[in-house]
Amino acid sequence: MSGAAKYGGRDRGKRPVWRRRRSAGRAPMVPSEWRGEVMREGMVPGAPPRGGEAVIARGSVSCGKGPVRAVATGGFASVPVKGSCCSYSSLAWAFQTRCSISAPWNVTVKQCRQSSFFNTLTADELWKGALAETGVGVKKGRGKRRKKKLRKNLNKGQEIGEGRSGFLWPGLNAPMIQSGRVQAVTQRKKEERERIQSEIVQQRDMWEKKRKIKIKREGGWSGKCWGGVILDPPDPGPNGETYEDFETRVIEVKNVFCMKAKEGRKKSIRALVAIGNGKGAAGFAMGKAGDRMNALRKAKNKAIRCLHFIELYQNHTIYHDITVKFKSTAIRMKKQNKGYGLRCHRAIITICKLIGIKDMYAKVSGSKNLINITRALFKGLTQQETHQQLANQKSLYVVEFREEQGPLPIVVALPEGTVREDPEPEDEVPDTKLEWSEVKEAQGMKKSPWANVRRTVW
Repeated sequence: MSGAAKYGGRDRGKRPVWRRRRSAGRAPMVPSEWRGEVMREGMVPGAPPRGGEAVIARGSVSCGKGPVRAVATGGFASVPVKGSCCSYSSLAWAFQTRCSISAPWNVTVKQCRQSSFFNTLTADELWKGALAETGVGVKKGRGKRRKKKLRKNLNKGQEIGEGRSGFLWPGLNAPMIQSGRVQAVTQRKKEERERIQSEIVQQRDMWEKKRKIKIKREGGWSGKCWGGVILDPPDPGPNGETYEDFETRVIEVKNVFCMKAKEGRKKSIRALVAIGNGKGAAGFAMGKAGDRMNALRKAKNKAIRCLHFIELYQNHTIYHDITVKFKSTAIRMKKQNKGYGLRCHRAIITICKLIGIKDMYAKVSGSKNLINITRALFKGLTQQETHQQLANQKSLYVVEFREEQGPLPIVVALPEGTVREDPEPEDEVPDTKLEWSEVKEAQGMKKSPWANVRRTVW
């Protein structure tokens, strides 16, 4: 005989499964020592009680230590009696009662509230199960584009004590003491009840309309992308400091996916945010979350903790031309005079405004990835040398030629130490990196892309 047949179940491979048999429809056993009757008002002896009616049982039990009296009503529990030779658990189960013993010989049975799934768990545990944040429900997603359920505030629009019946409960929706007297429970008039219910319905309708209205984004590069959108300032710090003078803008919002062993293709939102005060302090950070708003919030709160201070020349441009490369992205930045403006990539324009740069030319070559552009820009701006740093490094005066001064130089920085007497050596062939496009433009070799295009004559 096989193991499955021996133990009466399917062969699970490890150990037998024992099942407890339970007879269906069998009436509960009542101890033979019980001598009493179950009656209610207007009830024929021996007839079963109707549903929802209170049942009163009176009787006496004879045991080795004397008689025991019990009074039973609706509920469920066992009746353990210490010091007696009889068991009354089956009696309590028969009448669905909960019993509490007040004395060794007296048993009092009281009605109690039935415990269920909804009043044994907390609200957080119930929401966790409804939203399927953990467990098998999440692991069976397998990349299906199901709409994610969000947690709702069910107490919104509700007032404690208010209802359609219109009762006034002291301490809930009415004052406890009024004109020196303790108030009793009263009821509103019918006209007042109808007025309050109509106000509640009107308020709920207004909330539904607000939920359907789409908020128009302002300050973006275009109508469909999140790039350039203005966000609220970051959350206050642990010591209560606020960042109202900082402006936050979105650089990129992108959907990213990750393959999990149990969940499959898991979708996340990645946000790149830049922040600055327009006075040289700026930073950027990335945030990742399951929804867009949480990703933006994480990014801006992280960016305020990763600030860089960038030196500005006369508070409008950079100190010198910069060429920087990050991975496969290269940026060439040129210093410009006042009134030139920002002629660069739109992501660079957004970040320069946050920093406080007003006049600059920049050209991006290679990869146009927004993350690489942002990293390359901050890398080049933080590595620039000021006039004072250059004077200290060379131990020479730093001069500048301007149009208003003509051929006369203007000293803009002095070395902190002694000035050296020998000048800076100059190479016979200057080691200057030139852009081929600029060379062709300077020599007049650059042609318009529309030069050889045949135009149709109508």
